[in-house]
Amino acid sequence: MLFSALQLLDDPTPRGGALNMALDETLARQSTTPLLRVYRWEQRSVSFGYFGTHTEAAARWPGRRLVRRWTGGGEVPHGPGEDFTYTLIVPRGETFARRGVRESYRAIHAVLAPLLPGAHLAEADAVENAACFARPVVADLVLGTQKIAGAAQRRGTFGLLHQGSVQGVAWSTDLAAQLARALSSHIEAIAVSPALLASAQALAAEKYATHAWLTRR
Repeated sequence: MLFSALQLLDDPTPRGGALNMALDETLARQSTTPLLRVYRWEQRSVSFGYFGTHTEAAARWPGRRLVRRWTGGGEVPHGPGEDFTYTLIVPRGETFARRGVRESYRAIHAVLAPLLPGAHLAEADAVENAACFARPVVADLVLGTQKIAGAAQRRGTFGLLHQGSVQGVAWSTDLAAQLARALSSHIEAIAVSPALLASAQALAAEKYATHAWLTRR
């Protein structure tokens, strides 16, 4: 178990990319307990990393709604039923938040791997590719040679934000609860409160849904 206690927010409401990213950042800044958020997408989308180039992402993914993440990494397709999308937030007071990038990445995926039959940790980086799931890197999850789970991280004064996706493989309808139980033996289920939603909607309007944020690079 990575954490002594964990909050689980399994959000059943499909939301747009800007609001999903805003909810993650709002929770990262507010949470005082490790938190696992599992969420859905209301339309076929692509999230791309903080340092990604908008024009290049748009050219590679025509017909999909784009959103820039707060985390790094490559381009990840999302959509209704297309992937299992989750975020793990670790407040700065937790020892785990002080682990290095590779160590924390490997530890989280090592917990996820047994929940995806046949999955194992990649031990080498593949040839560089902007499409995240076309390029396994060390400690991604693979099934044979196919990448099925990847993630991106951001660290700050709040602690650690880990945004992950599982795709290209079948997963249990109970995967959110299974992952929570694998991370901690003490779980508190929470929901998106009106106050949280209002704060995230304001952040989405000010940042993630703006042309300036989307095209900053």
